[in-house]
Amino acid sequence: MKAAKYDLSRGFCTRDLVHILCLILMQTDVVEAVNISSPVVLIHGTVGKPTMLSVKYTSSSFDKPVVKWKLKRDKPITVVQSIGAEVIGNLRLEYRDRIKIFDNGSLLIHNLQLSDEGMYEVEISITDDTFPGEKIINLTADIPVSKPQVVLAASTVLELSEFFTMNCTHENGTKPTYTWMKDGKPLINDSRMLLSHDQKVLTITRIFMSDDDIYSCLVENPISTAQSTPIRLTVYRRSSLYIILSTGGISRKSINMDPSSTWTKEKTIQRGKVKPVHNSWN
Repeated sequence: MKAAKYDLSRGFCTRDLVHILCLILMQTDVVEAVNISSPVVLIHGTVGKPTMLSVKYTSSSFDKPVVKWKLKRDKPITVVQSIGAEVIGNLRLEYRDRIKIFDNGSLLIHNLQLSDEGMYEVEISITDDTFPGEKIINLTADIPVSKPQVVLAASTVLELSEFFTMNCTHENGTKPTYTWMKDGKPLINDSRMLLSHDQKVLTITRIFMSDDDIYSCLVENPISTAQSTPIRLTVYRRSSLYIILSTGGISRKSINMDPSSTWTKEKTIQRGKVKPVHNSWN
């Protein structure tokens, strides 16, 4: 008898709970939010060219959206506000004649400037009874890199010379990164190869015959890539250096070497009389 009462009581409580939940759901208004999506969250723009910050939204309402774009700073900057594609109020001076807004909320920036770089937040709302949607898009603004040039301390060098430098220079380009190439391939790690903090300068602490090769540098940034014309570094053995005495030959001045030492040269193309000179150390 007690078991029957327990089962009946449990069934009654379950039915009551379901009934109460149904009443709550029937009396509760479902509040929908505006959903914003974007094909990308990071856009690399080129200075001087137009850049599109593309978004689209979905909503149950057919009313025109209220769109607000802000550039996040310590103090956020309002870029533009609109109802649909119609701009509300006056644009800031730096954005006049450069901003266009579309019905789907996308923002077009003409003549991109370095100062336009940053984090952009778009907010789209439809009516008072819906939650607004928000989306963040990061924009970079860069100048393409120009073709670099490798500048050598000298085009020829004696083996075992120390601290030989190569410099990768170029005129234009923001946020450059540098890669040194040897024989068309990225330079492998070597304890003799030292790079400056910005990687523009390559220093070979001690020259080996294996360093005799073709070198170039690759410069990249988020929007462009450029590579220098390959340049040859010629390495001479100290044990076989010839000093060319005739006009037009290779003299000690044209080779990166210690002026106090004279060596014999093996690789010189002899266009005149030559005189072998031996290292006084041997």
